[in-house]
Parts: sequence; structure tokens; C-alpha cells
Amino acid sequence: MTAEESPDTSAVIAEVVEEMNVLAGSIRASQREAAARIDPDLQAFGLRILRLLARNGPTHAGAVANLLTVDKSVISRHTRPLCELGLVETQPDPSDGRAHYLAITALAAAKLDELRAGDTAIVHRRLSTWSVDDLHEFSRLLAQLNTP
Repeated sequence: MTAEESPDTSAVIAEVVEEMNVLAGSIRASQREAAARIDPDLQAFGLRILRLLARNGPTHAGAVANLLTVDKSVISRHTRPLCELGLVETQPDPSDGRAHYLAITALAAAKLDELRAGDTAIVHRRLSTWSVDDLHEFSRLLAQLNTP
């Protein structure tokens, strides 16, 4: 507890942290469900890689690791099954013949579109009942929390 924090503030912060833990669990469950809808063998972390590549386009494995704050070996371990499932392909880097980009395939793009079109994720279902004003406020507060 800091000098500015009252016992009441500490208790409320503990409540917020607990609710954030519940939310994190819901998000993890939602990611597992979404990954399974793409392919029963796809792990949730593989889905994170697919979504990142869909957003960013072809990306070096090292950059993917940095963006997901994991070791490059984790990306390598998860990329192999993604390639085997036909969801990711490697493309040579034209500026460095030794390096390769990771890119989603047309199949992965179609599967991600299907997920978005039929999004029944836990968090999405819950938030869809909120007003637009409440969603904007929640987004603003999350952005404030995420700003160091």
C-alpha cells in the first residue's frame, strides 16, 4: 500500500484485480473455443499467431516472438503444426535469402473470417448486451490501464 492509498482503496483494487483474473479466464476459454472451431488440434497460442499475422501481414518469426513477448523457440514450436494444418506458410525474404517470413494462407484467412462472422465468444456475447457508450468507456478505461 502506498502512502496515498487508503485501506478502502486497497480493498477496491483487490476487487478489480480479482475481476480481471475472472475476465482473463473467460478470455482464455474463449480463445480455446475459437481455436478448436478452426481445427480441433489448434492450440490457443497458435490462434494468437494467426491473428497477429492476419493483422500485420508476413512477418519474421523473431518479430512475431517480440510482438507476443515470447522466446523465438516458442514461435518455432507453434509454427510447425500451423504449417502442417495448412494455416501458415513460410515465404523467403527477398532482401535476405537466409531469412523467411511467416504468413497466413488463404485457408487461414477464410477460417478467421468465419470466426469473426459467427463470433460467439464468451466475452463477445457478454459485451454485445452493453450500450455503445458503456463500450467506449470500458475501452477508454482499459487503454488507461494499459498505458504505462
